[in-house]
Amino acid sequence: MTDKPHITIDTAPSEGTQLYTIIVFSENLAGVLNLVTNVFTRRQLNIESLNVSPSGVDHIHRYTITTYTDEHTVQTLVKQLEKKIDVIQAQYFLSDEVFVMDQALYKIATARLIENREISKAIRFFDGHIVEVNATYAIVSKNGLPEETLALYRKLKSFGCILQYVSSGVVAVTKSQREELKEFLSLREEEGRQGQQLSEI
Repeated sequence: MTDKPHITIDTAPSEGTQLYTIIVFSENLAGVLNLVTNVFTRRQLNIESLNVSPSGVDHIHRYTITTYTDEHTVQTLVKQLEKKIDVIQAQYFLSDEVFVMDQALYKIATARLIENREISKAIRFFDGHIVEVNATYAIVSKNGLPEETLALYRKLKSFGCILQYVSSGVVAVTKSQREELKEFLSLREEEGRQGQQLSEI
């Protein structure tokens, strides 16, 4: 089995902690990812998943990170992230405040797939899709909640057919009706205009 380094398959949360989703927006510059992950390292927090993607705003990237911790620690963590010069905004959310999705790929042995019909039944049961098959291996794809993609992994593992497993890491959108990044950028732009007007007086 080959896992992405940031994915923890069987980690149980420590007592008194809960899963937080942290969303960070930053300038699209080299080295920012290292700055962000170092904040977690210094506080000895394990990153459960990490996804980096364009934000929908030009030249701004979005980091979606999940970690088990307590509220006091996550508040401190977010404050430290926002102090980084290239970080525009950082926020944390509980599970009921965001809609999350994960994508996973499973590489399984074709011979096992053919000889055990229960494997294909399990794939259908968990809403997975076989996207490629050859004489050696088959590729299964699944989109869903992290616990759902992990459940299919565990089921396939129980059949002894898994060759590789990889997860994209969580992507998340907030359930709030406010778009705080756009509000923040609009405010910063307005402050910049006012500053320019004052300098011209």
